[in-house]
Amino acid sequence: MRFSVNIPNFGDFADPGAVATVAVAAEQAGWDAVFVWDHVVHLKQLRRPFGDPWMLLTAAAVATSRIKLGTLVTPVARRRPHQLARQVSTLDNLTGGRVILGTGLGAPVDDEFGSFGEPTDPVVLAEMLDEGLYLLDRYWSGDTVTHRGQHFTADEVALLPTPVQRPRVPVWVAGYWPNKRPMRRAARWDGVVPLFKSARHGFTPPVDEVRDLVEYVDSQRDPGPFDVVVGGMSPADPAKARDVIGPLADAGATWWDERRQQDELITDLDPVLRRVEQGPPRL
Repeated sequence: MRFSVNIPNFGDFADPGAVATVAVAAEQAGWDAVFVWDHVVHLKQLRRPFGDPWMLLTAAAVATSRIKLGTLVTPVARRRPHQLARQVSTLDNLTGGRVILGTGLGAPVDDEFGSFGEPTDPVVLAEMLDEGLYLLDRYWSGDTVTHRGQHFTADEVALLPTPVQRPRVPVWVAGYWPNKRPMRRAARWDGVVPLFKSARHGFTPPVDEVRDLVEYVDSQRDPGPFDVVVGGMSPADPAKARDVIGPLADAGATWWDERRQQDELITDLDPVLRRVEQGPPRL
């Protein structure tokens, strides 16, 4: 089991210095990764400050040397695959191979997509996600790519340098369980970040649902390394934390992602930093 810290890219965390502070504290306290959200407005009526996730992660990268860094999650349909491939590859080279790309459809669709004239049909967004992921993998190979797809085009282009990690930067795919299609999508890549209708952000998912998810995803993929990322707010007491996280690990989870519940404190640096400095729960 590995342990990560999950923070938004708005509020206090719109400041690259705040994200770097969290990353340094996480590395010193023994966490394995820091992940940031990838939103442009989230709920636009709240009018909060936002930071670009790749700039925030760059600040974290230059301040650390060990922990992994990435997004949870980047809506590929909201980005041009060739630009995203370049950003991720550049960060992977800067960090010496410490990047993980979490991907998904993205939400809220009306605010994040519709506000900018982007498609909002979930079927179209799913098509763009699948085609975009395919192109990311092709671009990261370093080979010359020609592609005429439903949503994207490439004409004899090679994007160099490639990421440090081979054959590619690990790609995790998010989706709501028990919906099967996003789980089948995740099974084609390197990990799954399941969301649960029974457990909102920051709340621990039921063990039986995690077990069912793992069994289904395993049935859809080839044998080999694969990550299952679940999370919530772990209890401060180590014994209680083991009681919560241990059964999830037994059910097949490989990462515990420490997430605050979605209240006003989710955007505040101080409570997050206090929890990070306590260190990750240990099994």
